[in-house]
Amino acid sequence: MATTNLSAVNDQIQKYWAPVFTKRLRENLILGSLVNKDYEGAIARQGDTVRVSQIVDIDGQLLTVGTDADSFSPEAVTTTYVDIKADKRAVASVEFSDLVELQSQVDRNKVQDTLMYAMSRQINNYLYSLVSPSTSAPDHLINGVADFNATQLGACRVLAAQAKWAEDNNWYALLDPQYYQDLLNSTTVASNEFGATDAPSIGGKIALKRMGFNVLQDNSRTVDQGLLFHPDFMHMVQQTEVQVKISDLHAQKKFGFVMSVDLVFGAKLGLQGDVKHIKVFNT
Repeated sequence: MATTNLSAVNDQIQKYWAPVFTKRLRENLILGSLVNKDYEGAIARQGDTVRVSQIVDIDGQLLTVGTDADSFSPEAVTTTYVDIKADKRAVASVEFSDLVELQSQVDRNKVQDTLMYAMSRQINNYLYSLVSPSTSAPDHLINGVADFNATQLGACRVLAAQAKWAEDNNWYALLDPQYYQDLLNSTTVASNEFGATDAPSIGGKIALKRMGFNVLQDNSRTVDQGLLFHPDFMHMVQQTEVQVKISDLHAQKKFGFVMSVDLVFGAKLGLQGDVKHIKVFNT
């Protein structure tokens, strides 16, 4: 007679779930999939620190032939950096009364969806908690915007250009459903005649390409909120895959099983990150 045992179920989960979990996390977590993930070092265990470096611009020289152009003065190369510690662990776990219940839930993918949603929400909320735009003139924290229309998007484009965001086609605007609808109600934004016709797919969503921004709806935000940014405004470091574990509870003098998924990660505003993003909201 065939029996269902813990090792068989655990093998199934490790083989089929872990790769799918990692992929779905990237698709469902918009902000986490867009921030910069380039860093020096590797995360072998929780608490590891990695470094993001940047070469400081040099001044250079303008010389005059016949006067002082026969020699030049080299400048020292200096770097600035930000260290990011992988000290956060997003966890989701569930408990089952018996192995049969666990097996049936795995087959229907119900537990998978529940755990992934919980983990994604924890990471997403943490990343948003780090948002802290510059409030020095020109202010990157824009308050009192009741209608995020084409004029408002244009003002953000000017602000981004003045802050010298890298013009590499990587400007993003994540808008809550109401702001996104406000923008769609603007004729100059909604019509393809006023913007690029190619619509990039980002995290499984089709972006609206307007005024240099890849505009996406982010329904994790409350009414009248928008975050516009270049990916370099924030750096996120993480392990390569979600960790999946299942154990029985017999050692605790209990019958049943517990399943957990977790991801160790860290995040921090990047170099000059405060001027590489704009937050727009209503009072």
